[in-house]
Amino acid sequence: MIFISEGGYWSSIESMDELGGMAIARTTMQGLERNVLVAEAAQLGYLLTRRADHLQPYAASQQEIERSLQALQKHYADDAGATDTVAKLRAAVQAKLSELALTIELHDQGKREASVELVMSNIGKEQMELVRQLSSELLAYETKNVATGRAEVYRTLLLSRIGVAALSAISLLALSLYLRQTFALKRHQQQLKLAVQAERDVLEFEVAQRTAELTELARHLQTAREDERARLARDLHDELGALLTSAKLDAARIKSRLAGTAPEAQERLAHLVVTLNEGIALKRRIIEDLRPSALTNLGLAETLAILAREFAERSGVEVHCDLRSVELTPEIELVVYRVVQEAITNISKYAQARQVWITLAPEDGMALIAVRDDGVGFDPTQLTNGAHGLLGMRFRVEAERGVMELHAKPGDGTLIRIRLPVIAPTAA
Repeated sequence: MIFISEGGYWSSIESMDELGGMAIARTTMQGLERNVLVAEAAQLGYLLTRRADHLQPYAASQQEIERSLQALQKHYADDAGATDTVAKLRAAVQAKLSELALTIELHDQGKREASVELVMSNIGKEQMELVRQLSSELLAYETKNVATGRAEVYRTLLLSRIGVAALSAISLLALSLYLRQTFALKRHQQQLKLAVQAERDVLEFEVAQRTAELTELARHLQTAREDERARLARDLHDELGALLTSAKLDAARIKSRLAGTAPEAQERLAHLVVTLNEGIALKRRIIEDLRPSALTNLGLAETLAILAREFAERSGVEVHCDLRSVELTPEIELVVYRVVQEAITNISKYAQARQVWITLAPEDGMALIAVRDDGVGFDPTQLTNGAHGLLGMRFRVEAERGVMELHAKPGDGTLIRIRLPVIAPTAA
């Protein structure tokens, strides 16, 4: 029923759009004829009074005429039945406009008798009659198309009505069959219940096996995503950075060549340079979000300090850091950075905190990472399925054989504590 209803709806919409286009075409044709008459009247007024202000409506009507002709050509571009008539109409209108322009030109050259003789001839009248005739043909053609479109709408509505009625009858038949089969289904369900119980043990084993496989796959996908981020960051740095820098240098060269001239161009170039600088800064921020370069160049502790400092400057929250050097693999360092980054993002969105404490320190052969705030907190038992950030943090940590603890209470802030394995010292 939905399919039939939607089909009838879109078919009707298409027909109505076509009818609307036909109405616009009719209005355009009427406007075209009216503007030709306006141009002719303005020409006669100019010839009689020699006042130049009569040429203003003459020129304006010519522009309107050209727009109307272009609109008609566009409307009938795919209509072979009217293309020839539109071409003839354009030729007739252009001939009429040429006759008007020639009369004005003869008058301006002082050849008043020649211009009067041209006006008194039947050339203009014949061209105007031809314009009216061709316009009438197009109007009649559009009237025929309108009638066809209305008939199509009525046919679509009738088919939709018949289809809905037929499907309603089929639905009633299906309902009766459904009620009949319901009783048989209940008996069958009792038999299946016993079979399902027998298969449940097998399925539990398979689920455990699949879970392990999916965990490994998810870890692989996480690694692949970070690799893709790193590749994208390199491409942005190398290719987009080169393009923006080149554009900035070109703008600087143009500005130096236009020094002292074209103030407006200088102003636009200055705005362009500012925009390019903003684009370069945005590119740098995106690259850092994709793959923090400080993590490779400065180490985890210094990178977390930079992250905390930028968060404090951006949000106005007071951040206390206790960051000590810990030996971690590059993969685990990236996990720690992403977890702290996600925790800070959650704090800025929801916690309404005034102070934040970030800790990185060795503890009992493990690396301890803690993020605590004094915000509004929340009830961990009331987490919804949309809490993907916390779930993602927990998965990242557990995928690296770590442990994540979440302590939160409404009105008492939030604490996220993580323990991850450090690099075992090599034997001498």
